Amino acid sequence: MISKVGQIMLYVNDQDASLKFWTEKLGFIFVSEENHGPMKWFEIAPKDDAQTSIILHNKELIAQMQPQLNLNTPSLLFFSDDLESLYAEFKEKDITVGDLVTMPTGRVFNFADDEGNYFAILEKK
Repeated sequence: MISKVGQIMLYVNDQDASLKFWTEKLGFIFVSEENHGPMKWFEIAPKDDAQTSIILHNKELIAQMQPQLNLNTPSLLFFSDDLESLYAEFKEKDITVGDLVTMPTGRVFNFADDEGNYFAILEKK
C-alpha cells in the first residue's frame, strides 16, 4: 500500500539554474545534493518539515541511462494559504505567471520556471 508521496522527480536541462530558480525565486529550501559517479541530483522542498520533496535530475543523463522513460515535465500543483500575496511576489521577481482564475475548488494561477515548464498554485476554498 502506498502511504504518501515521498519525492517528485523533475527532469531539467540545467540543474544549477533550476536549483537557483526554485530556491532563490520561489523560496524552496535546499535539502541535499547527491553525487554518484556521473549522476548528481538536488533535493529541494517548500519548507523544512515538508513530507514531499522535489528531486532535480539531469534530463540528458537520465535519457541516456533509461531511454524508455517519459521525461516530460510532471504537472505539479502546489497549495497556498495566501494566493494573492504569492502572486504579487512572483510578479515582483519577474517569474512568468498566468492570470488568477477562480475555479470551483478555489483560486489558482500558473507559473513557469526558467526552462518554460509550467506549474500551478491553488488556494483551496
